[in-house]
Amino acid sequence: MSAVAATDFQQSTSKLAEQLIINIKRELKSERTELEEIATYYFDGQGKAYRPMIVILIGRAYNRHLNQEIELSEAQKVVAMVAEMIHTSSLVHDDVIDSADTRRGKPSVNVLYGQRKSILAGDYILSRASQMLARLGNEDILVVLSHILLDLVRGEFMQMSTKPGENKRFDHYISKSFKKTASLIAYTCKAVTLLSGADEAQQEAAFEYGRNLGIAFQLVDDLLDFESSQSELGKPAAADLKLGLATAPVLYASAQFEELDAMIARRFSEPGDVERAYAFVMSSEGLVKTRELAKKHVDSALQHISHLSDSDEKRALIALAEMTISRRR
Repeated sequence: MSAVAATDFQQSTSKLAEQLIINIKRELKSERTELEEIATYYFDGQGKAYRPMIVILIGRAYNRHLNQEIELSEAQKVVAMVAEMIHTSSLVHDDVIDSADTRRGKPSVNVLYGQRKSILAGDYILSRASQMLARLGNEDILVVLSHILLDLVRGEFMQMSTKPGENKRFDHYISKSFKKTASLIAYTCKAVTLLSGADEAQQEAAFEYGRNLGIAFQLVDDLLDFESSQSELGKPAAADLKLGLATAPVLYASAQFEELDAMIARRFSEPGDVERAYAFVMSSEGLVKTRELAKKHVDSALQHISHLSDSDEKRALIALAEMTISRRR
């Protein structure tokens, strides 16, 4: 697929994702006007719609591969919608937990509406998503997608703790990254292929595509916390350090600068820790190694869809994975 063709195809897929966002807002309608306003605040068209796009493309690629029928079923569209709803509810809850001031370059939901109402709005989005899944009447889909919420909670708790020792820290980081980011992509990929009629091996391949892509996405996200400006990210640079989080670039840098170990252990809580840690990372191989690891996960993701029939959807999945490495926001 040429760069122009890939862009055109992505635009057409984006239109379907945009329609799903319209449908999500319809699902979030409430007699409580303020509740609806808070719940739909982040469904403003400013997000990348990354997760529903992946679900749409995987679903259509497997539909074509297995049935020669490309269009998504209504159940597959629901999975794509639920993917974005769970993700957005997690953003609302994360902003409350982190006491964030901004999201996507505008005031965060908790700043405008307060902590309590924001928590309830995040819960409301999840409740609506659960209702949508229940209406499908498909127990297998419920079982698959139930893992996501469990992982999100576990991942958030893992983020609040620090493991001693370089190897344990990195394993902890990758496990946390799967639970907080990649689990949603992996399990929704598996669910949408299950609905295509895929067997267990094919479902597992879709899961692994999503898992590796999700981890790569998080690695690049953590990389951009050091490389991109606030205007590009929509949030302050070095935000993770300010939250006390040791991400991949920091963990790699700690192998070169032992002074980072103590700072990681105390979660960069002493005056000057954030600035010094930032300087260590920028002077280390941490950013290069993080990008190399992200590339390995992208390559692994692509291997897991290599068996699919050649199609625009497959080529778009390849392009989407490759763009994960080069993105700036």
